[in-house]
Amino acid sequence: MILNIGPQHPATHGVLRLRIVLDGERIVSADPVIGYMHRGAEKLFEVRDYRQIIVLANRHDWLSAFGNELGVVLAVEHMLGMEIPERATWARTLLAELNRVLSHLMFLGSYPLELGAITPMFYAFREREELQAVLEEASGGRMHYMFNRVGGLKEDLPAGWLGRVREAVTEVRRRLPDIESMLVGNPILRARTEGVGRLSPELVHAYGVSGPIARASGVDVDLRRDAPYLAYAELYAQGGPGRVVTRISGDSLARLEVLLEQVHVSLDLAEACLDRLGSLPQGPVNQRLPKVLKVPEGETYVATENPLGFNGYFLVSRGEKTPWRLKLRSASFSNVQVLREILPGCLVADMVSVLGSMFFVVGDVDK
Repeated sequence: MILNIGPQHPATHGVLRLRIVLDGERIVSADPVIGYMHRGAEKLFEVRDYRQIIVLANRHDWLSAFGNELGVVLAVEHMLGMEIPERATWARTLLAELNRVLSHLMFLGSYPLELGAITPMFYAFREREELQAVLEEASGGRMHYMFNRVGGLKEDLPAGWLGRVREAVTEVRRRLPDIESMLVGNPILRARTEGVGRLSPELVHAYGVSGPIARASGVDVDLRRDAPYLAYAELYAQGGPGRVVTRISGDSLARLEVLLEQVHVSLDLAEACLDRLGSLPQGPVNQRLPKVLKVPEGETYVATENPLGFNGYFLVSRGEKTPWRLKLRSASFSNVQVLREILPGCLVADMVSVLGSMFFVVGDVDK
């Protein structure tokens, strides 16, 4: 039997369409069909200047808008040879890690929901609200922050904001065991995920899978440590709070465990950033820019470790105020491709478990 699942279906994790061939309840082959949310972001980049691009770039993965913005401004700053103020570097790192926790919490709440457990979603959103409140206070936005600028940040952080962030981080850390006990301590969830949807390291490399999914298969790679940007070189140095979370089984449970442990790591990194920002003297958080910002002729590729994996921008400039080409390498696009390899052999009921554990955002796939 050939069965179409999606693009509009509760089990498809967004507007993704799966065309699967079944032999009874067993999946013989699976073909992910993408493009239902295509917005042509890369072509839109080419007709907007470097300030306007940021508002488009932060929307493809709507759960990690700050991380999306970062790739663009880092690429432009690299082309300009621009150094940004130290306070802006540490503030960007702090905001990126808070945004990473928000993204992870969304998947930690929604994945059990797809398996039939509704309660973890409420707990995950309770913690998200704590962090979204401080991010909204600083940037003015709840999802699309638009807080990065070429040369630094839009404006300085509010007075007393660091203290409120520390309180929020402490509160989230205190209540995380509630979510953990419902997830890894749940025998039903464990039965639905353990040994299901195994992804081998060879397939990870063959398909360019990255992020928590790759690390759950034992592929020890994290750009924050391996190709550090912002303040990560110091945070991931010997004795620093940064560490790479890995598992070896590569199944749905391993992917969930990696995501859960990464929340703890990001909270550790956020606290280290708060300590550093508290010790830095007051000063600028951005550079003065010309009214018309033109990037020198040339090209560069900048990749950042987004919550879902590698987020890369290949920027080609011809010396004008708009990019000649800005190619986006989104994490979800590569992560979804591998479904055609790991779904065959699974039962239909396990398909939902595998899909949910791949942690993708459809806008990030379709761009």
